[in-house]
Amino acid sequence: MSAPKNKPNPMDAVADKKKVSPKKKTGVKKSFGKWLFHFCLKIGLWFFGISIFLVLFFKFVPVPFTPLMFARAAEFKKEQKEVIWKHDWVPMDEISSNMQRAVIASEDGLFLTHNGFDFTAMQKAFKGNVNGKKLKGGSTISQQTAKNVFLWEGRSYVRKAFEAYFTVLIEFIWGKERIMEVYLNSIEMGNGIYGVEAAAQYWYGKSATNLTKYEAAGIAAILPSPRKYKATNSSRYVNGRKDRIVRNMRHVPVPTYE
Repeated sequence: MSAPKNKPNPMDAVADKKKVSPKKKTGVKKSFGKWLFHFCLKIGLWFFGISIFLVLFFKFVPVPFTPLMFARAAEFKKEQKEVIWKHDWVPMDEISSNMQRAVIASEDGLFLTHNGFDFTAMQKAFKGNVNGKKLKGGSTISQQTAKNVFLWEGRSYVRKAFEAYFTVLIEFIWGKERIMEVYLNSIEMGNGIYGVEAAAQYWYGKSATNLTKYEAAGIAAILPSPRKYKATNSSRYVNGRKDRIVRNMRHVPVPTYE
């Protein structure tokens, strides 16, 4: 007579599952982590490739619009107002040297010598923010150009990081002359007014190539808040800024770009 076989104990199977399950969980975590790493790597490579392409593309092609232009148009629509969008691109040789000198005098005195960043101004702005003060002037013309052309409006460390990245790219790929050309053709210079040609026509009824020192200073004076201030029939504050810019322009030579 054969010996009776031992019946399997259900508790043993449960115990075996408990022994295996931690390894399975670890495997799942590892596979998910690996997938996430490869996904982020692909996103990063795509972003890097597209950003390089765009910077190279706009080195030679006029910038037709910026994210800010679309944002302002959306604001007009939301407020049920007529959309104002005036933007006329002109090459550098059709922009008065007075306008170039005016924005250097008002926005970025070290534009021709720095590599995209004015760390002294950034440090002052940072200290002002820490102390709760509103301090302008932390961003260079290069940084403002990078933000206006490639990024969204807002204040965050994420956007600042992207701004720094694009600033390095345009300094390396475009150079100073192209940065100034794109800057003067893209920034907001009035309510729905973008670029120096549209601003010159709107504020003074003339082309950007014919702007005088004081007229150029008038446009530069309103750049901190171009929808609030006026380049003509200006407030005492704006007129004071115009006078300071004209005085500072004496120390700014006509830019020569290499």
